[in-house]
Amino acid sequence: MSATERLTELGIEWPAVPTPLGSYVPAVRIGDLVYTSGQTPLVNGQLMYAGAVGDGTVTIEDAKASARLCGLNALAAASGACGGVDDIVRIVKVTVFVASTPDFTRQPEVANGASDLFADIFGDDGKHARSAIGVSSLPLGCTTEVEIIVQVRP
Repeated sequence: MSATERLTELGIEWPAVPTPLGSYVPAVRIGDLVYTSGQTPLVNGQLMYAGAVGDGTVTIEDAKASARLCGLNALAAASGACGGVDDIVRIVKVTVFVASTPDFTRQPEVANGASDLFADIFGDDGKHARSAIGVSSLPLGCTTEVEIIVQVRP
């Protein structure tokens, strides 16, 4: 099953390639790899999740949903650099930044929001290396930011 068919089966609405908020591009292709810039939880330019996990403003479930949305935006950015989501062969590396308090230690659980999305879409080819990093703040005050490296068809 293609990634497009799987997205339809999962009922996931495909986003437009995110518009950069600064002096950078959404993704860069080098050979058969695409590196994305960090993607935030935006829908049509609107921030969907803001605040830090651990201070009572954001639940773990909302943070996971934020990471999932960031992951979807990262896929859109990658697909824009390679010809489409069906040209993505596998997810290689995922980095998830989580706005959180110093005592919050469940960043890997939050990062599962993005990781589970990739596995849902790509199956075993969605399984990847990953870093989950707690930070004091993120652009626009968002809860999570995700960047990915994907292998694409030549």
